Amino acid sequence: MRITLRLTLSLLVVVAAVAAFSAFFQLRQEREIQQEDLGRRSLLLAQSLQESVEPLLTKGPSQKLQRLVERFGNRERLAGVAVYDLKGTPLAVTASLASVLPGLPPIVAESMTAGVDVGGFVTVGGRDLHLHALPLRPDDKIAGALLIVHDAAFIQSHLSRIWRRTFLRVMIQMVLITFVTLLVVKWNIAGPLEQAAEWMKKLRLGETSEPLKLPKADFFAPIAKEVSTFAAHLAAAKSAAEQEARLRENAESLWTPERLKEHVRTRLKGKPLFIVSNREPYMDMHRGRAIETIIPAGGLVTALDPVLRSCGGTWVAHGAGDADFETADANGRIRVPPEDPCYTLRRVAITKEEEDGYYYGFSNEGFWPLCHIAHARPVFREEDWAQYQRVNQKFADAVVEEIAGVEEPCLLIQDYHFALLPSLLRARRPDARIAIFWHIPWPNPEAFGICPWQKELLSGMLGADLIGFHTQFHCNNFLDTVDRVLESRIDWERFSVIKGGHPTVVKPFPISVAFPNAFQDIAPIGKPVLDRAALLKELGTKAEFLGVGVERMDYTKGVLERLRAVERFLEKYPQYQGRFSFAQIGAPSRTHIKRYHDFLAEVDAEVERINWKFKARDWKPVVYLKKHHSHREILPFYMHADLCMVTSLHDGMNLVAKEFVAAREDNGGVLILSRFAGASRELRDALIINPYDIEQTADAIRYALEMDSEERSARMKRSRETIRENNIYRWAGNLITELSQIRREPRPAVPPAV
Repeated sequence: MRITLRLTLSLLVVVAAVAAFSAFFQLRQEREIQQEDLGRRSLLLAQSLQESVEPLLTKGPSQKLQRLVERFGNRERLAGVAVYDLKGTPLAVTASLASVLPGLPPIVAESMTAGVDVGGFVTVGGRDLHLHALPLRPDDKIAGALLIVHDAAFIQSHLSRIWRRTFLRVMIQMVLITFVTLLVVKWNIAGPLEQAAEWMKKLRLGETSEPLKLPKADFFAPIAKEVSTFAAHLAAAKSAAEQEARLRENAESLWTPERLKEHVRTRLKGKPLFIVSNREPYMDMHRGRAIETIIPAGGLVTALDPVLRSCGGTWVAHGAGDADFETADANGRIRVPPEDPCYTLRRVAITKEEEDGYYYGFSNEGFWPLCHIAHARPVFREEDWAQYQRVNQKFADAVVEEIAGVEEPCLLIQDYHFALLPSLLRARRPDARIAIFWHIPWPNPEAFGICPWQKELLSGMLGADLIGFHTQFHCNNFLDTVDRVLESRIDWERFSVIKGGHPTVVKPFPISVAFPNAFQDIAPIGKPVLDRAALLKELGTKAEFLGVGVERMDYTKGVLERLRAVERFLEKYPQYQGRFSFAQIGAPSRTHIKRYHDFLAEVDAEVERINWKFKARDWKPVVYLKKHHSHREILPFYMHADLCMVTSLHDGMNLVAKEFVAAREDNGGVLILSRFAGASRELRDALIINPYDIEQTADAIRYALEMDSEERSARMKRSRETIRENNIYRWAGNLITELSQIRREPRPAVPPAV
C-alpha cells in the first residue's frame, strides 16, 4: 500500500509540475499575443484618426474636434482619445478620459520629441491602460500629438480564465491518473506479485509442480526468469535432500551433484577444476538478427556439463560458433549456462586451416577410424599432423593462462583431439595433476601400429598422471601398445607405465549420465513434455508401436544395419506393417569429410527405399529426423518409445543407451544394445545383439514388442539401478579421487655451490 501511495503521489507531483510549467509558458505567450494585438489595434485607430484630426489642429480647441474625439471614444475597450498641441495643452479630450489623465502623459511628450509612434502599458488609479501616442504633422512639422487610450483590464481577465481552465484540467488529469495508476498497479503489478507469492507458497508446501505463469511483458521478464531458476534449484535441492534421507534410511550411498561438489572441494582443497575438450558445451550462433545459444550434440557434453555445473571451474574448448566471440569477453571467457551461470567457458579460436588439418584431417580421418576399426581406412597426412601439433600447442598456451596462480591445478583432458597436450602441460607445469580420458576405443597394437606418429602420440599421452578408458579391455590394449612401441616399464600389477621416471596410471572409468536428472537442461517445472499421441501426430505417422534411435550421424553407429533390421523385421513379421514405426533422430556431423558425406547420402537413400517398399497412406515404417535436437526435443521419444536401438559397430561407451534408461521413470520400454558398445558391459538386462546379424536384430525387435510387461519392467528396473549407482557424478568422483591420490615426489635439493 505504501509503495502504491508513493507511486501515486510521485505521479501527481510530476503531473502538477509539468502542468504548472506548461501553463506558465502558455500564459506568458498568451499575454504577449494580446498585448501585441492591442498595440496593433491602437496604431490602426490612430492612423485612421490622423487624417481627420490634423486639419483641425491649427484652429486650436473647437467643437468639431471635441465631437470627433467623443465619437471615437465610445468604442469597445477604448477608454478615450485626446489631442494635444505642441506645448502639451489638451485641445480635445474624451469626457471619460479627463478624470483618468489629469496631466500630460510622458508618452505624449516622448512621441512629439522623437517624432515617432510610442506605445506602452501603464497603471493609473488601479486601472491597467494601454497608451499609444502619434505625432501630428499638419504642415510636415510636428504640431501636436494624438493619444489613443485602451482599457487593458480584459487581458488580465482573459489570462485568469486560462488559469482557471488549466487548474480544472490538471485536477481532472490527476484524478484520472490516480485512478488509472491504481488499476495498473493492481492488475499488472500487485496482482502478478500476489500470484507469484501464492505460487511460491504452494511450491514450498509441495502443493504444485506447475510452472509460474506471469505476464510476458518486459517488466516481469527478469523476475520470472530468476524465480523460475530459483524454483528449479529449490526443487532439485528438495529432491536431493529427500533422496539423501532415503539413502541414509537404507544405509546406501548415492552420488549426487551436492555430494560431488563437496567431494571435489575436499579432494582439491577448494581449488577449481579444469576441463579441456575440443567441443564446447554451449555454442552461440547467429539466427537472423538474434544470437541463439545451443547445446552441441554428443555424449561428451551430456556427461561433463553436469560435473562442472555441480562443482564449478573452467572448461577450455574450441569456440566453433559464429557468434562465440561476440558474446565472450576479450579473453574468450563467458559464464555458462546462460540461464544459470555455474562455471567459466574459455573459448579458443583456431583458424579454418588449423581446423581442417587438426580436426577434420588428423583427428577424424586418421585417429577416429584407426581406433574404431569400423571398415573405414585411416588417412594420415603430414600437413594434418603439423596442424594437430600446432593446435595442441595453442590449447596448451590457453590452459597455462587459465591455471596461472593455482598451485597443483587439477586438469581433465578429454579425448583423442589432445593426445599431445598432457606432455606439453607437464613440461610447463610439472606440479599439475593431469588426467586424460579417452572416450573412444583403443585398438590392439597391430592396428595402432599403422599410425606414422604412434611414438609421439603415446609419449604425449604418458605426460598425464592418469589415463582413463571406458573398459578394462581398452586399458589392456593401450598397455600392450605402449609395451610394444616405447622404451618403458609396464607395472601390470598396478596397471601403470613408468617412462622417464614419470608414472602414469591406466584405469577404466565407465562414463555415465546424470541420474536421476539425466536431462538437467530441462527444468523440472518447465514446459510439459509431448504425450505419445501428440508425438506421433508430429511425426506424421499412425502407429501402434514406436521405436527410436538417436545418433550423431557416424558410420560407426550401425545406422544402415539398423535400418535393414527394421526392414527385415517388417518382412519377416508382416503383421506389424502399419503398426510399427521407427524414428531415427540423426544430427549431421563432419559433413566436410567425404566418408561422412557419402554415409549421409547412403542413409537418405536407404530410408527412401524402405519407405517406398512399404508405402502406405498414413503410415511410415521409418521417420528420419535429420537435424540437431535438444534434450527437450529428444525426451518425448525416450519416454514414449516401445524400444530404443543402439547398434554401434564399435563404440567406447554410448550414452544414448544410458539416456534412454534414465528417461524411463515408468520402467517401460526395451533397450536393444550392440555387444560392441561399451555400455553392454554394464546394461546386461538389455537385449544384446550383434548388429551385423540382421536376422538376430530383427528377431530382437519382435521380442521387445511382444515381451511380457513384468519382464520388461524387471529388466528396466535393474538397468536403472545400475545407472543410478554408477552415474556421472560417481564417474567424476572416482576419477578425481584417483587423480588426487597421486603422490608428488619431492624435487631433489640442489647442492650448494662450492
